[in-house]
Amino acid sequence: MSRFEIADTSLDGLKIVQRKTAADARGSLSRLFCAADLKAAGFDAAIAQINHTFTVQRGAVRGLHFQYPPHAEIKMVSCLRGEVFDVAVDLRSGSPTFLRWYGRVLTDENLVSLVIPRGFAHGFQTLTENCELLYLHSCAYSAASEGAINVRDPSVAIAWPLAIAVLSERDQSHPYVDKEFSGIRP
Repeated sequence: MSRFEIADTSLDGLKIVQRKTAADARGSLSRLFCAADLKAAGFDAAIAQINHTFTVQRGAVRGLHFQYPPHAEIKMVSCLRGEVFDVAVDLRSGSPTFLRWYGRVLTDENLVSLVIPRGFAHGFQTLTENCELLYLHSCAYSAASEGAINVRDPSVAIAWPLAIAVLSERDQSHPYVDKEFSGIRP
C-alpha cells in the first residue's frame, strides 16, 4: 500500500505528493520517501544529497536555483516546520510551458511535497517565521553546473504572496532571462 497520493500540476512532469499518515494514541508517522512509490512521481533516481534549510524571517525568498546537465537534478521538497510558498519554473528547452511557474503552499501540517523534475528552477517564500525545508536531490551539488534566474524576473512574473522581506545578495544578483536564453536540456 502506497503512503502517497500523487497528482499532476499544470506543468508537465511537476508532481504534487500528498503524504498519508498513520496515527494512533502515541502520535503519527508519515513516510517522506519511498523509491518504489515515488517512481510514479518522476523521482526515478537514487538520492545523492539531502539538504535542510532554516529560514528565520517571514517574507524571505530563496531561489530560483537549478543545475545544468550533467548535474541536472530531480528535487523533492517538503516543509518540516512553518509554511512556505514553494515555486518551480519550467526552463526546459522546447517545453510548451517554458518559463511558466507553479506555486503551492507547503506546510508542516498539510504534508504536501513537490517533486521537481530536471530542467526546472526552484525557490520559495516563507509565509511564517522559522521555516524548515527538507530537500532530497538526485544529484550532488556541482558549483560548475549551478544556474539561477532572478526571483523578480518580469518574464517569469511570479506572484509572490508577500512583499519580499529578505533576499540574499547572491540571489539578488541572479540574472534575468534574456532573449538569448532558449532553455536547458535536462
